[in-house]
Amino acid sequence: MAYVFDPDVLRNAAQAGSGLPLEERLRAVTRELARHYPGRISEEREWVFSNAGGVMGQFSILYASLTEYVIFFGSPIGSSGHTGRYSFVRDWAFVLDGELWYFGQGQLSRDVVRAGDTVVLESRHAKGYRIVDHAWILEYARGPIVTMLPFGLADAFFSTLDGRTICRTFRLYGKHVLRNWRTAASRRAQGTSARPGALLE
Repeated sequence: MAYVFDPDVLRNAAQAGSGLPLEERLRAVTRELARHYPGRISEEREWVFSNAGGVMGQFSILYASLTEYVIFFGSPIGSSGHTGRYSFVRDWAFVLDGELWYFGQGQLSRDVVRAGDTVVLESRHAKGYRIVDHAWILEYARGPIVTMLPFGLADAFFSTLDGRTICRTFRLYGKHVLRNWRTAASRRAQGTSARPGALLE
């Protein structure tokens, strides 16, 4: 399957605006991604609460489809819990600001990651993690994204009972999926019409 995003490009883009205040840093990263992926990246910043695996943070979608998403995620006050264990999805976290601690099952000492570091969660793996005081990441997930939704929304359904967050999550994800499906369809149509004899097919 062909994917839109290259993790190495995302890793480099995450370095944009290093040293700037957080809001300016996020804008710089967004502009850098838009430069690499024209027409793909949303520059609108709409934050949505996220309660998943005991971790409370918030996210803003830059791109989402049925097979990929790129978001900003983090918390200004810290949190801790479970990463989730996804059977078919691989997840990259490019740390922009702050500090996170991770540990795997059976691991007796923590891994410490800070700005500039990358954490990769392979499919069928899980970790415990903590946002220490505060942290912000550029997150990229690749695989059947809908399989992540039960974990991502379970706390909102059965713990926080936050119907507004559930609705906003579905609305925003659906909006981005539809937008990018239309963009991809338009690009395919343009590629087809550009071929000699395409109108005769």
